[in-house]
Amino acid sequence: MKILIVIIFAFLVCQANAFRPILLLGNQNLIERTCKQTPFYDLCIWSLKSNPESRDASVKKLAQIMVDSLKTKATETLDLIDELLQDGLALDPEMQKALTSCAERYNVIIRGDVPEINEALKTGDYKFAAKGANDAAIEANSCEIEFPTKSPLTDMNKVVHDVSVVAASIVKIIQTKFSF
Repeated sequence: MKILIVIIFAFLVCQANAFRPILLLGNQNLIERTCKQTPFYDLCIWSLKSNPESRDASVKKLAQIMVDSLKTKATETLDLIDELLQDGLALDPEMQKALTSCAERYNVIIRGDVPEINEALKTGDYKFAAKGANDAAIEANSCEIEFPTKSPLTDMNKVVHDVSVVAASIVKIIQTKFSF
């Protein structure tokens, strides 16, 4: 009798484990379907799958995760700008002017765009949330063109731009889903 119980228990455990990947894949498929609708699929996948909150997230939560990523990347860029302004690189007046302008642009993203996007997501004003994310992308591009020569921020500006565009794309998915 004990052997029969052990066999039944082992069978049930195997069955439960057999269905576990299907449950986890459900949201992985949502992430993949969502990211396929953005212009930067790989960045979207990496950003969302690297965040544990995405495991059982709705599309709205995926948008929020991208906005959080935008804030993180913009803050990292602003920190680098501050370091460059304190270092000798900013001794050149044109470089200092460009870096100062970029600092202002990144402050707009962090203190203006991100809070506006978050508030718009909370209130369901998805059109305004998408506009805020697109504004952040424009600010990152505008920073890049401030430099008279090669920008020391090219890679970071591109990441902030691309994360902003992905966030806007995900918000537009929600907007389309809820438009009547």
